[in-house]
Amino acid sequence: MRILILLILLQQILNFGMKAQSVEKRFRARELGIVVGVLPAGKYNAITDVKGVKVGHKTIIKGDSIRTGVTVIIPHDGDLFRDKVPCAFYAGNAFGKFAGSTQIEELGELETPIALTNTLAVPKVADALIQYTLEKSGMEIRSINPVVGETNDGYLNKIQERVITYQDVLDAINSSSSGEVEEGSVGAGTGTIAFGWKGGIGTASRVLPKNLGGWTVGVLVQTNFGGILTINGAPVGLELGKFYLKDELQKADGSIIIVVATDAPLMPNQLKRLARRAMLGLARTGSPSTNGSGDYVIAFSTNPDCRIKQTDEIYQPQTIKVLPNSALSPLFQAVVEATEEAIYNSLLKATTMTGYLGRKVEAIPIDKVVEILNKYNVLNYDKKFKLR
Repeated sequence: MRILILLILLQQILNFGMKAQSVEKRFRARELGIVVGVLPAGKYNAITDVKGVKVGHKTIIKGDSIRTGVTVIIPHDGDLFRDKVPCAFYAGNAFGKFAGSTQIEELGELETPIALTNTLAVPKVADALIQYTLEKSGMEIRSINPVVGETNDGYLNKIQERVITYQDVLDAINSSSSGEVEEGSVGAGTGTIAFGWKGGIGTASRVLPKNLGGWTVGVLVQTNFGGILTINGAPVGLELGKFYLKDELQKADGSIIIVVATDAPLMPNQLKRLARRAMLGLARTGSPSTNGSGDYVIAFSTNPDCRIKQTDEIYQPQTIKVLPNSALSPLFQAVVEATEEAIYNSLLKATTMTGYLGRKVEAIPIDKVVEILNKYNVLNYDKKFKLR
């Protein structure tokens, strides 16, 4: 009898746990019928749809006050220092710290993985990327340009502790993989906030038709900003009662890092044009890029025809094939759509988080979001207009 009672209690506990998990279950935008734009997504609808790109996270949750982490984006499997990729940087609003940006501006080259973290951890993560590059490359290196972006997670995370270590960065790199990307309250998005709700990491991709080159554009975002949330044109922020200027000005400040990858053969000046268009995707979600928001975009091409070979020789001629500027407009459309959807995914996949000083940030209520989107008739655009 006692065994039977214990089994019944155990089953009740399991059932309760399953119910709790079902309440916390989160969905990507497309799983809810939120279809952004007219171009098709890639297989994973992620930045990793760009061949060779990998993403890794290290999520750091300790005690009741540490809620932070590291996210890395790696353009290809080779030695990135020896086989650099063309890259561009754009500051939509430069209230922030983006390590390595000036050399990218000058040379248009990326020679380390891109790492995302919190504001006060930038120097530590940059140092870790230097050490990683020295250990990985067999060359005698005297200069390395580590690339590190940040947003400030100090509301949920005791950011002054600066807990991130070299091993944390290495763990993120070693965990990196292609395919599906974990989103929401993970890695560099562990302690972030967006539109008053829990923010985080989000990703999406677009693939051009064959007659336009068949190129892929992938985007990954770290969201930590404010505004008036709009989803496919529906005023979700207004309907939910959380929006910029409702209570006080400071609530809208924050930051976003947008990482853009493509396999299209583009040079740095063309990649900068692509990066600028990512800001249009950000605007479509309801961000005004406030004074205190660090809104940064970094874009790179993985196309082998565009890579910059680093050798021991002073000069080695290279022939580089690139797209003409007249072919870029479809890529601009792709990056706008992918950026917008990646931001939605960062919100919808994020989970409620309690952190420093007992502060709690709720995940956006998916059931209410769907109700609002149905009210404004903005779901399943692909079926309404037969886009696919």
